[in-house]
Amino acid sequence: MPPPTQPPSSPDDPEPSVAREMDDEDLVEELLVTVDSARAFPEFRRTQRKECANLLRWLQLVLPLLEELRDAAPRLTDDAYRRLSLLGRALAAARRLLRSCHDGSKIFLALESETVLSKFRSMYEKMHAALDGMPYVELAISDEVKEQVELMNAQLMRSQKRADTQDLELSMDLMVILQNKEDERNADRAILERLAKKLELQTLAELRAETIAIKKLINERNGKHADSTKQIIDLLNRFKEIAGVDEKDVLGDVSMPKSLNKCPSLMIPDDFLCPITLEIMTDPVIVASGQTYERRSIQKWLDSGERTCPKTRDPLAHLSLAPNYALKNLILQWCDKNKVELQKREPEPAAEQDNQRKQDIPSLVEGMSSIHPDVQRKAVKKIRMLSKECPENRTLIADNGGIPALIGLLACPDTKAQENTVTSLLNLSIDEKNKLLITRGGAIPLIIEILRNGSPEAQENSAATLFSLSMLDENKAAIGSLGGLAPLVELLRSGTARGKKDAATAIFNLVQNPQNKARATHAGVVPALLKVIDDKGLGMVDEALSIFLLLSSHAACRAEIGTTAFVEKLVRLIKDGTPKNKECALSVLLELGTNSKPLLVHGLRFGLHEDLSKIAKDGTSRAQRKANSLIKLARKCY
Repeated sequence: MPPPTQPPSSPDDPEPSVAREMDDEDLVEELLVTVDSARAFPEFRRTQRKECANLLRWLQLVLPLLEELRDAAPRLTDDAYRRLSLLGRALAAARRLLRSCHDGSKIFLALESETVLSKFRSMYEKMHAALDGMPYVELAISDEVKEQVELMNAQLMRSQKRADTQDLELSMDLMVILQNKEDERNADRAILERLAKKLELQTLAELRAETIAIKKLINERNGKHADSTKQIIDLLNRFKEIAGVDEKDVLGDVSMPKSLNKCPSLMIPDDFLCPITLEIMTDPVIVASGQTYERRSIQKWLDSGERTCPKTRDPLAHLSLAPNYALKNLILQWCDKNKVELQKREPEPAAEQDNQRKQDIPSLVEGMSSIHPDVQRKAVKKIRMLSKECPENRTLIADNGGIPALIGLLACPDTKAQENTVTSLLNLSIDEKNKLLITRGGAIPLIIEILRNGSPEAQENSAATLFSLSMLDENKAAIGSLGGLAPLVELLRSGTARGKKDAATAIFNLVQNPQNKARATHAGVVPALLKVIDDKGLGMVDEALSIFLLLSSHAACRAEIGTTAFVEKLVRLIKDGTPKNKECALSVLLELGTNSKPLLVHGLRFGLHEDLSKIAKDGTSRAQRKANSLIKLARKCY
């Protein structure tokens, strides 16, 4: 028997109702509460600050719509209710994103910046879908507010299509640090210094907050994304090391399981951690301010001449240290209960050794100015070792006139002394104030001369020193004008593997200055970079492409880069390269194709359409956007 047929609906029949989880007034009120709470965060991580500011501006623009709805309290049609519910979900996503960018791990947000940006774009799409076609007449919304929201909605739609502006410097620094884990030279420390400054992970308070954020992230991941988590922890530990925090494990003095599964160390009470090292205390002591620290950490603080409490910064009435037996017993009980074994600590160097070092440095600085070559060689060798060890040594060397003495030795004919001298300056240049002292002391021309004619190790460390000095914008221009790019290009072309990496990093830094782009191109950087790309054993394809991307923004450089042969090389990388290779190659091709349609047409002849479609679907977040932009650009070419 056929099922009964329903009579046709008349135009006067009501629309099918939608499920309503709350009253109209409650829905509007919830939207207002969500917007207010999303706007309450006072600041955001530097890597997402611009995107968060845009989002907050749009939330401010949608507020009058919600306030008029609350005041008018109209009966919501099913369509209006549905759209406001969609808007509520988008606003809730906005609040989650803003919270993450407010107190999430800074390292995670930097490493995963492309993924985070894709979340912003997804949320913009949801907001646009909810506001597009909003029945303003039914809602009794004023024309002024309607025009304001529609303008905002148009901006939301454009924001989804907007090309992203990558922080190339941050990306390059992360790439170098993550690839060169085994390189413990102070060249890498200089990059770490810049990263720490850019990510605002320099002070004890910042590192402590980051440690807590990473612990929370690990807990949320519950053992997943182990490789990414290990990268985050490794970077945090390296930031702590350059800040003078002696900690090897973000999870405290507990060996971290390879699987990164949950373990008791994830729930270490904050009171058990020394505010200086962020490690579980084994010998807690109380200082005059009432704060508790690990004995050896606070003693080291006091021995350095400090007379304030590290945590409160208040002056200490006295320097006595009182054992905190109660806290020590609590820590031991907690460790016993959770089967946590505290690491045995290596003994600290005796205070007498530190005092001896303070006495040695002035005499070593004096020795570098000696008329006897043997005395000079021994003194500069010792200065090289001391300048690498710790910030205190670098300060003592600079304060005792070590920088002018070292600059005076750069022209020394002794190869080994020259090598030790430039390496000492590299170590000292980690400190910001020393960069200026080295530059203003006239060191750059002498370092460039060693870069041209020194031993292989001296050339490598000269390139690394120029990179370190070029972190100051005024030094970028000075190094370029004094002829530093030509020998760096030569080192990139024919140096050792480490020399090529040092040269590439320095060149990347220097060509951020517009005048240096032309200088580098004139010095032959393009064929040198092409040679680097072809040498698969070097593993420097991404570094070379990052430099090409900077050069391609300059018209004169683009004329040399933009050849059909180079486009074919980019196409091969897009087809067969690593995910990062593809991402970088797409970025360069998009820059070239935007300025020269024939170059893009040439690339498309090699079956690039299919690869672009595949990457747009399965590539990294950044690669997907670049592929989609190239697909749209390709349509205009025909």
